[in-house]
Amino acid sequence: MDSGPLVPSNNRSLMESQSAYPVEYGPTPAQNLNSFLPAPESMLRDYIRILLKRRWVVLGTLAAVFAIVTVATLRSTRIYDAGGSIAINKTDSSMMNFGNSQNGAPGYYDTSDVDTEVRVLQSDLLALDVIKQLGLDQRKEFGGKGENPNSTLEEANESLQPDSPQSTPALGAFKGNLTVTQVPSSRIIEIHYRSPDRELAAKVVNTLMSSYVEQNFKTKFESTMQISDWLSKQLVDLQIKVETSEEKLVKFQKDHDILGIDEKQNIVTSKLDELNKSLTVAESDRMQKESIYRLVQTSDPATAAMVALQVQGERSGANQAGLLERLRSQQADLKIQVAQLNTQFGPSYPKVVQLNNQLQEISGQMQAEMGKIIDQVKGDYLASLQHENLLKEAMENQKGEANKLNESTIEYSLLKRDVDTNRSLYEGLLQKLKEAGVSAGLHSNNFRIVDVARPPVRPSEPNIPRNLGFAFALGLTSGLGLAFLLETLDSTVHTPEQAQALSGLPSLGMIPLGSLVDNIPGAKPALATTSSKEFVELVTMGRPQSQMAESYRALRTSLLLTSLGAPPKVILITSALPQEGKTTTSMNTSIVLAQKGGKVLIIDADMRRPSIHKALGMGPRTGLSNVLTGSATLEQGIVQSSILPSLDVMAAGTPPPNPAELLASTQMRDLLQELRGRYDHIVIDTPPTLSVTDAVIMSTQADTVVLVIRSGQTTKQALRRARDLLMRVNARVAGVLLNAADLKSADYYYYYEYRSEYSNRYYRQDDATTPREDDEDEIAPREKSKSAGSA
Repeated sequence: MDSGPLVPSNNRSLMESQSAYPVEYGPTPAQNLNSFLPAPESMLRDYIRILLKRRWVVLGTLAAVFAIVTVATLRSTRIYDAGGSIAINKTDSSMMNFGNSQNGAPGYYDTSDVDTEVRVLQSDLLALDVIKQLGLDQRKEFGGKGENPNSTLEEANESLQPDSPQSTPALGAFKGNLTVTQVPSSRIIEIHYRSPDRELAAKVVNTLMSSYVEQNFKTKFESTMQISDWLSKQLVDLQIKVETSEEKLVKFQKDHDILGIDEKQNIVTSKLDELNKSLTVAESDRMQKESIYRLVQTSDPATAAMVALQVQGERSGANQAGLLERLRSQQADLKIQVAQLNTQFGPSYPKVVQLNNQLQEISGQMQAEMGKIIDQVKGDYLASLQHENLLKEAMENQKGEANKLNESTIEYSLLKRDVDTNRSLYEGLLQKLKEAGVSAGLHSNNFRIVDVARPPVRPSEPNIPRNLGFAFALGLTSGLGLAFLLETLDSTVHTPEQAQALSGLPSLGMIPLGSLVDNIPGAKPALATTSSKEFVELVTMGRPQSQMAESYRALRTSLLLTSLGAPPKVILITSALPQEGKTTTSMNTSIVLAQKGGKVLIIDADMRRPSIHKALGMGPRTGLSNVLTGSATLEQGIVQSSILPSLDVMAAGTPPPNPAELLASTQMRDLLQELRGRYDHIVIDTPPTLSVTDAVIMSTQADTVVLVIRSGQTTKQALRRARDLLMRVNARVAGVLLNAADLKSADYYYYYEYRSEYSNRYYRQDDATTPREDDEDEIAPREKSKSAGSA
């Protein structure tokens, strides 16, 4: 806060005080504009500002959406949802499993089966069946025209054919309210139907489930009967094939002398086996007899005798000794007797001679018997040999027959295999035919109704809590989106921070839209309407203790401290667009500069739309245009204001045809040079920068330029354009002044010094006789000043 001489105004002693709003003193305009950019606000704080600013948009959208959804929910038709369930057991596929083959591992379950049944429950044919049974096609909600007593059931059924146009709306309405879902990890299907009629909803579900089960039963029964019919036809054909193949096999057996039923019982094969066995026995017998025959032909009499005795013994039997054995025994006895008698009596003893004769007789008999035996062994050997040869010949002949049989065996095997195959298939089909008949009579079904549908007690729709919650969420989301959309589309400047960030110029201050204290006693604000329809309020005179007045004094402080060295003398005030408060700012700035004690001149340089003389209640007078054109002197163009003795006014004068040329002339430069020596401060009110070039021309001759913008009215593009025009001519722009700031707006939510109760008490205008406690420090200097004046 800067302090200066006290200037009496309206019988009050005024002392300048610093505004509560912090004034930023930035560098000169010649420096980089980016250095003036403030630090960005946090996103959360920016979001809160937007929401507070657009709170009525959010609340209005929320209320509208909530009200619409509430009314629509309360007026909507009550919908009832009835539900039932069907269990689908695993299909028994043994009917079509020929033999012992299986279609998978035990307990195998294909999830596509349940999905298929879900599709069947949603099929048009089943839906039409339910519609026919319940007569839903006569209802208006299903596209009907109501009950028609003259229509017959046949006509109704004909109109509900799947390909008829009349069935389309009925199917659409029916399937639109039908829901069929599978319970996860189970073979249960849930069926739900929605309808305004609770009884109808339950009837539709129960009828649909009954029709579905009945249809599946009929389908399976018809399928079983079709299988039975097909099996019967196939059995006839198979029977003919079996008979034909058997006839071919029998004929082939007769033609080829195949008497056995199979290869093992065939007579040719059996005979070949018998011959083979007999030949083996004959060969063994022949070899045995051949060995005996060769032994008896040896020169060894003992061996021959032993063999002969063995052969004779085998022929005479086990209990009867052979002749040869007896002869050998007699021979041995006689030899003993001869030896004994020969020892006693000598060889000539008659008994010895007799015994020798007997020995000779017996030896002759033995030799004759041995000859018979050898002949007999030889005969046996030759007989065995002959028998073996005959068997070999028969064996060779039988082998030829067997080879012929083997050649016929291939065709025989094919015929026999054909007979076996046809007979096996015939027997299997005959068994399945009997099973099909039994299965059709058992009425088996793998579908059963688990839960029947009951009329629901409460409606499922509308779900009031859910709809209201959805309406609240939708309304809140829409409101927030609309708020941020409006904020995005808002291209105007609202806060000093925005102005500083957009323009890159320092913020010189902020002028509130109005005082925060209502019903101020004593002083009514003086308002005047200018030619540009701008309301000018001399708030620094009418309400010197108000917040607006303090804001202008803060602007004065900023202007006096922006220039290095001496305070600026020529202060040019302009705006980007019309009706942004530049005239009000010019007059109040001139007043606060004059109240500081200096000699101040305010010049109305807006020759197209002069305003200052109207705001001060002055009639058309000689002014700036007259002085520049030489039709009036400087003294004639300057008038002392009735507000303050130290404040002079130079009106715009007679509107000239060429204002820009006059302001850019040498006369204007000389005039300002002369006025610099007479006044401490010269405040120039110029036209808007973007409307005409007068302000840009004058800005080069001013010590400092104040760019006034109006909160919520000046666009960002206009602010940037005005700044560019001024900076392009190297104007010494002190900064941006935000005018008409609505402190009640959410944009200023964080400006506590303006919104708090403290500021309301601080800027309250009390009676003159009751000094404020805050002004105790100001009373002493005032008394000292009065004492010095008396002295």
